[in-house]
Amino acid sequence: MTVSRLGFGASSLGSVFHETRLGESIVAVEAAVDGGINFIDVSPYYGYYKAETVLGQALRGIPREKHYLSTKVGRYGEDGHNAWDYSAGRAVSSVYESMERLGVDYIDLINVHDIEFQTARPGGLQMVVDETLPALAELKRQGVVRHVGITDLQLQNLKWVAERSETVESVLNFCHYCLCDDALADELDFFEQHGVGIVNASPLSMGLLGQRGAPSWHPAPRPLVEACCKAAAYCAEKSYPIERLAMQFAVSNPRIACTLFSSANPVNVKRNIEWANEEPDWQLVDEVKRIIGNQQRVTWANT
Repeated sequence: MTVSRLGFGASSLGSVFHETRLGESIVAVEAAVDGGINFIDVSPYYGYYKAETVLGQALRGIPREKHYLSTKVGRYGEDGHNAWDYSAGRAVSSVYESMERLGVDYIDLINVHDIEFQTARPGGLQMVVDETLPALAELKRQGVVRHVGITDLQLQNLKWVAERSETVESVLNFCHYCLCDDALADELDFFEQHGVGIVNASPLSMGLLGQRGAPSWHPAPRPLVEACCKAAAYCAEKSYPIERLAMQFAVSNPRIACTLFSSANPVNVKRNIEWANEEPDWQLVDEVKRIIGNQQRVTWANT
């Protein structure tokens, strides 16, 4: 797949961050595609199936050949509770359920979602290698899916699985190629050597790099949160919103195929596309990185 440098993450369509309106969400998807985005990522987990359902409605008016569609298996939830199931049978049934919600007859990229949650379950990550991925590989052989990947916050988990499975064609990693943490850059050689494409996500590090500050639920340690607040204030003094700089930095590396952002607001979608097409102020990038300083690359857990 030849994907756009900026991709649309559909988690917001599931009202993950705040309640959203159907009509506005549909317009947001249309604005993304009209703005040149051709890669759309979603999951049954986002909004407990709502994001896929809303995205499916939005895609009805968009020709299938204008976008690549990515969704996931393994992480779910109902009635406000998280649930995980990385078994082969559930992976297969999940793909068909997603296709029904999305209104499509094939998936361009199917991902095993947040594999770190399998580490504490029977079989650990070896189950992803021995059971989940082979099930998806069979669906690829049948033409139900076109490509297979894995996603996780922890880079070491992505590397561990990619080393042990020839099925993995791409990885999706979030919060590790942004102004406050660029650890993904250290692993580009590894993934390229294994023939694995790279998708970056969350250029604002789930709200750390925003003028409003990180949300209360953010798992980052307090020193990193405070450093990012200082960086945001500094950018504001320069009349250069930190969100703008963060978006520009996140898409600047040509070795990363695509960077995902999420918004159900069409105005924000258009603004992010405009920002991503601008060259960043590299002097300001250096200054922001110095402000954040040694708080970069602090390990924090997925939630």
